[in-house]
Amino acid sequence: MTDLPLTIQAIKEAYATKTISPRELILQLRSQALAQADFNAWITLLDEAQLEPYFSALANKEIDELPLYGVPFAIKDNIDLAGVPTTAACPDFTNVPELSAPVVEALVSAGAIPLGKTNLDQFATGLVGTRSPYGEGKNVFNQEYISGGSSAGSAIATALGQVAFALGTDTAGSGRVPAILNNLIGHKPTKGLLSTRGVVPACRTLDCVSIFALHAEDAAQVLEVAAQFDEQDAYARVNTYANKKRYFGAVPSSFKFGVPDELDFFGNSETQALFQKSVEQLQQAGGTPVSISFAPFIEAAKLLYEGPWVAERWLATQNVKLESMLPVIQTIIGNGNNGKASDAFAAQYRLAGLKRTCDSIMQGLDCVIAPTTPTVFTRAQIGEQPVKNNSILGTYTNFMNLLDYSATAVPVGFLSSGVGWGVTLFGNAFTDVTLLSFANILLRANATNMGATAYPLEQVSSTGTPCPPADIDVVVCGAHLAGQPLNWQLTERGGSLVACTRTSPNYALYALPDGKRPALVKLNTPGSAIEVEVWRMPAAAFGSFVCGIPAPLGIGKVELEDGSELPGFICDGYGLEGAKDVSNFGSWRNWLSEKAAS
Repeated sequence: MTDLPLTIQAIKEAYATKTISPRELILQLRSQALAQADFNAWITLLDEAQLEPYFSALANKEIDELPLYGVPFAIKDNIDLAGVPTTAACPDFTNVPELSAPVVEALVSAGAIPLGKTNLDQFATGLVGTRSPYGEGKNVFNQEYISGGSSAGSAIATALGQVAFALGTDTAGSGRVPAILNNLIGHKPTKGLLSTRGVVPACRTLDCVSIFALHAEDAAQVLEVAAQFDEQDAYARVNTYANKKRYFGAVPSSFKFGVPDELDFFGNSETQALFQKSVEQLQQAGGTPVSISFAPFIEAAKLLYEGPWVAERWLATQNVKLESMLPVIQTIIGNGNNGKASDAFAAQYRLAGLKRTCDSIMQGLDCVIAPTTPTVFTRAQIGEQPVKNNSILGTYTNFMNLLDYSATAVPVGFLSSGVGWGVTLFGNAFTDVTLLSFANILLRANATNMGATAYPLEQVSSTGTPCPPADIDVVVCGAHLAGQPLNWQLTERGGSLVACTRTSPNYALYALPDGKRPALVKLNTPGSAIEVEVWRMPAAAFGSFVCGIPAPLGIGKVELEDGSELPGFICDGYGLEGAKDVSNFGSWRNWLSEKAAS
């Protein structure tokens, strides 16, 4: 597994400092995906020959020229990638498209590299991730539990650190349920903001391409690139999100958010407690909770599968024999041709009335917070009651596209099973950036380490219940020491001093040519023990801290005098040209004092 944090900034910084090349990173991640095959994340992984054109396309490009230069991503296998089979998790449906879906093409043009096509609930019908002939998707924290679906593979691949972000689809919650169960951001954009041309339809009037990411800021950046108006998509809408990225993270000092008056957690006290904690965290950030009636939202949700919209799923798959589908999919889609045209109109009339009521309730609110799922299920429980338990998972997700709202699912904690859980923030159409910014508040408040990439492979692959670290200790030796000019970069991220200690006696300390920064270098021969400090910071803040470190410095493992190793500042060899060895002073502070005296 690569040690590189798979955030867009960290990846581009690693390329800029020549720590790793796109080819090296992508091939490492491909090998990692093969090693973690038991999670059933992938249907098709691109081989080296298929990846070669993407590497070649970057050869004459500057890193800063492309916003997603060399960033690896995954594509749900109901979205077209040119020259690669699209299966929708149904072998008999398989076709090889000549062109990529416009949303994929936009990302590739921005420099992103697809690692392959991911597993899903067949024909994107399900919220569980177990309805696939390519294997049941498994939760990355406890394989006995569902990964969530239908975009199961996209969530799993992102959570395991095989890609930096992934595309899913979301008609009834497929981009949100697997996100929170695997400790990810899952953004369901405004309908029509991302083109759905080249996407196998579930319900064409409702479908959205969704985004999985480790952090809200990355999701916002991917959204900005992907949200290109597509004239050939009849359901595309004008992109009012354009040029809004500069507002990401900016939220009013005081705001109002809706809280549903009656919620059913189906007896799960843990999810109920995490929801209440999230409400309190929004309050602490300046939010005023407003109790709202949720009955009309729930009534709208029931229309999706109890109303005529199931006919759209039948229409999209009418050229596929029912016997080619999994039994549960046959049951759901097979009933789609039993309604009458009058039923469709009656449902549209009812939905219009509910939309008016819900919009009125939303008036004056900056967003609404709701559970993403009431509870969670094991794969065995889904197998026992596949329709009933799937329906429970969609209690608070199914209404979103029917009512034309945008939504962001946010992980807020872990259950005793080890499985992640989270809430959804939703608002009116085209409030995408606002929702991602509010999501960032909850991420910072919970300081969770996004995804499962912090864990060794054997821990992630087990059926145990790993506990993600809330904090990370980092060794500093120079300008980040207490009282030094850059110490604020630690304290503003909630950092606190843990220990004043020394490295093992195998190090050299250099003053870089600018005279402002030290370079700590481990030697193959005996050297000096250098005074350092250990600072502890929230894990969620560690990525942004690392991304701000300028070359030739970086973060690696530093050996302390007690033999332990912690993340800390190191220097690439090329950066030592013209540097001065100041090891004999024993610390950066001593060197600065001597320099000032002379």
